[in-house]
Amino acid sequence: MSTTITMPQLGETVTEGTVAQWLKKVGDSIEKYESFVEVTTDKVNAEVPSPVSGVLTQIIAQEGETVPTGAPIAVIEEVGAAPAPQPTTSPSEALAAPLAAAVAPTPAPASSNGHSNGASRNGGVVNAPDILRRVSPAVRRLAREHQVDLVSVRGTGQNGRITANDVLASSSQGPSAAMATSILAAPQPAPAAPAAPVAPAAPSPAAAPAAHKPSYNAPVPGETIPLTQARKIIAQRMLESKHTAPHAWTMVEVDVSGLWKWRNAEKERFQRDRGYPLTLLPFFVYAAVQALKAYPLMNARFTDEGILVHRDINVGLAVALDSNLIVPVIRDAAQYSISGLAVAAGKLIERARSGKLGADDLSGGTFTVNNTGANGSIMSAPIINGGQAGIVTMEAVVKRPIVTKDDAIAIRSIMNVCLSLDHRVVDGSIASAFLVDLKKRLEAMAPGGTL
Repeated sequence: MSTTITMPQLGETVTEGTVAQWLKKVGDSIEKYESFVEVTTDKVNAEVPSPVSGVLTQIIAQEGETVPTGAPIAVIEEVGAAPAPQPTTSPSEALAAPLAAAVAPTPAPASSNGHSNGASRNGGVVNAPDILRRVSPAVRRLAREHQVDLVSVRGTGQNGRITANDVLASSSQGPSAAMATSILAAPQPAPAAPAAPVAPAAPSPAAAPAAHKPSYNAPVPGETIPLTQARKIIAQRMLESKHTAPHAWTMVEVDVSGLWKWRNAEKERFQRDRGYPLTLLPFFVYAAVQALKAYPLMNARFTDEGILVHRDINVGLAVALDSNLIVPVIRDAAQYSISGLAVAAGKLIERARSGKLGADDLSGGTFTVNNTGANGSIMSAPIINGGQAGIVTMEAVVKRPIVTKDDAIAIRSIMNVCLSLDHRVVDGSIASAFLVDLKKRLEAMAPGGTL
């Protein structure tokens, strides 16, 4: 019996996906729930598990091809049960077996510091197949770029999961492929003692420094950096947004002197009690949510049938990573207090920077907040996240001389707040009213308020 596998919908607003990498080839056996293809969308990278056990008989969508959700990508011929120790293992699993045989039988004697003197620089780590299957696509890609063998990387994540930091730490100690080769060769000791020092004299390909690859994280003048799948999708989505939604832009100046004092008075206690930093972001998101409740058209989207006003307020937070930008979402943000938003935002940003966000964390946003001021910006015109009516930025707080209501001059903490809007959904009057409402709420925040 044949089963046609279709492109999954990784998020409620996702309409298509790109085949980033096939983890199996035609003729390979696949166990039920085993990952067999890596899929990339504009929101997340994910490995797709097989719904059945069987043999991959046809690959319909090739690597790099983008297809709509629900479109066929492969065919699996079902079997009653997947064979147990058949050659169904991935290359990493195949390498794990001889490595385990080489390392496991006789543990190396402990050194004076209590650590084992194993052959590998990671203490003789040989990851089991289930650990290797749980490595995220982003970490797999990072390992390929740095020529790191995941079989021998010690995972520091939850339940031994291998993280991006683990790969980078392993890479800094040299290519792990050389380590794997040396362990595989170890079971056959050289009869002649002089043979060992002779081989290292000539530089082997494995020991040679890894060839330089142009990288978005470390750009070099004169080089062309290959586009990652995520960067291609970001470019496509931003272009679509600018071409589809007629962008308009407006800005207000906000006196956040009282808010600045309130936050400074509370930040140390909050960090100590809650474990997350208290920045201006949760105050700003809280005020934005209240303004969205007052002006619900800003929490809407344009459709062919009309303007859909969302029931829930799901605020996306633009988070900059080393190589791209992602927008995790605080769902039903109206239910949170300022302190609740600080913790929710802190957790999302933490997971985003450690590569642990899921598809649900990145879908369903109805409005976006961007903290461009964290980078020193004082004015910006952001591109609207597709399907939303607006995106608002909080710019850097700058001390400036201001004329007060009684015509005096005072030094105040001023923050520009910029709004890009979809002019199909809202007109300038509504957008301006929303910004003025947000301004009033921020300027009313002062010490003595309730977190």
